[in-house]
Parts: sequence; C-alpha cells; structure tokens
Amino acid sequence: MIASPDPSLQAFRPRLTRLAYRMLGSVADAEDVVQDAYSRWLTVDPGSVREPAAFLHVIVTRLCLNHLKAARHRRETYIGPWLPEPIFDPEDADPVDDITLPLMIALERLSPLQRAAFLLHDVFGMDFPEVAQAIDRTPAACRQLASRARTHLRQERPRFPVSKEYGLKVAAAFFAASRSGDMSALRAMLAEDVIACADGGGKVPATPKPLIGIDAVLERHANMARDFINSPSRILRYVIIDGLPGFLTVEAGGILQTTALNMQNGLIVAIYVMRNPDKMRWITNDPLQ
Repeated sequence: MIASPDPSLQAFRPRLTRLAYRMLGSVADAEDVVQDAYSRWLTVDPGSVREPAAFLHVIVTRLCLNHLKAARHRRETYIGPWLPEPIFDPEDADPVDDITLPLMIALERLSPLQRAAFLLHDVFGMDFPEVAQAIDRTPAACRQLASRARTHLRQERPRFPVSKEYGLKVAAAFFAASRSGDMSALRAMLAEDVIACADGGGKVPATPKPLIGIDAVLERHANMARDFINSPSRILRYVIIDGLPGFLTVEAGGILQTTALNMQNGLIVAIYVMRNPDKMRWITNDPLQ
C-alpha cells in the first residue's frame, strides 16, 4: 500500500497507474512511478497545493518522461520484438479508454513529449494548460505535440471494433485451429497481410522477427501444430488483452503465454504473442483492474 497523508488520494491511484502504464508499457515500472509520486507528495505541504489530483498527474508524467529517457537504450538492445506487458480488461466493466495493444505499440514510435501530450489530453481529458504544466511546455506547443501524435496514430485506432462476445468466439476458433493443425480453418480467419509478433525477451524461445504475410504465418503455425502433438497447449481462459480478444495458455515447459488478436473487417490482421516471463508475473495480480 502506498503511503499517503490523505486516504482520499488513494482514489487517484488507478488512474495514475493507467497513465504510467500507457506511457511506459510496463506494469512494474508504472507501479514504481506511482509509488515515487506518492512518496514525493509526502514532502509537500498539502495546503500549498490547490488541486492534488492535477499535482500528482504532473509528478507522474515527469517521472515517466525521465524514465523513458533511461529506457531508450534498453529498448534499442532488446532481443526480438518488443511488446507491452499484457493487461487483462476487467470482465464486467467498460474499457477505461480506447487504447488497444496496436495503439500502445504505435505510441512507442512517438517522442516521449508527443506521447505525454496525446495521453494527457486525448485520453485522460486534461486541458492544454494542464498538459503544459505537466510536461513543462507552452499550451500552444502541447497542442502541436498532440496534433502530431494524432496524425501518427490515426491509422492504428480501430474504426470498427469487434464486440467482446464475437472477439472471444474468434479467439476460441483460432486456438482450436492453430493447436489442431487445421490450416484451412486458420487460413479462413487470416488477412493476406497478417503480421505475427512474439515477445520472448531473450528469456524463452520465440520467433526472433515478426512474420509478415499469410503464408509465413501459416507455415509457422503448421510447424508448431506438430509440436503440440507431444506437448499440448493448455488453455486457461479466453480474455480481452489490452482491448483485443485473445487467450491465456500454458505452453511446453510450463511457459505462460498470452495471445492477442487484432481484427479488421472480420479477419485477423495481427497476432501478438507474449512469452517473456518477466512480463507475465503480473498476470494473476493485475494492479490496473
């Protein structure tokens, strides 16, 4: 539990953690940043702060910007494709925002300031003077940063998001076809330009580069299906992962894995597989739910 001189400030914690997670793509780093923000709050005279929530947003944003500078080298030397840690959407709640896994990956290509301006204004609803205070830029500069971010991210926003029920139905069909080796059924689900990415982080076996195109993806799944004969994949549950339908499984060697499916026009256009054990340890204790 994060210490706070006012228990009511704990109500801000989920929102601050979501902001930090959207900025950093890491649950552990997000929690550390929020912990640091509350610790810094303890050194401030509460009477000197008119709006504690806005103050905490400023601290968290600036800590995230500092963290991103330090993390840039780690991302450049990361082994294989990098994906954000998977977060399960609450089963009985509406999404808190429309940031999906593909959009989070696209956020990685923005500058830290563009990312912050976009998230604070477009996602978390802060006005530009508040954003300016958080990232230490003028409101006009923040408008420009957010506008540039929107331009880069526009194509990643889902125009026709699938319903949860339909998405999980497709996830179940994908699991059945991919594990049984039914390549005809699998082909019918995939777009011609489908992409598949697997993040093992150099910790566990994973395809080292993204697979591009339906033939490459089918060939890989055909090879894996033969392995499943001796080492079956065990389904734990079907779930929404960062806004995308998918499933949680236990694979050969006891490796915990999530698979998220991005769908457009009824077909799967991207498959995101997380196998890095360092990013899976929060699965059973999700601080963002």
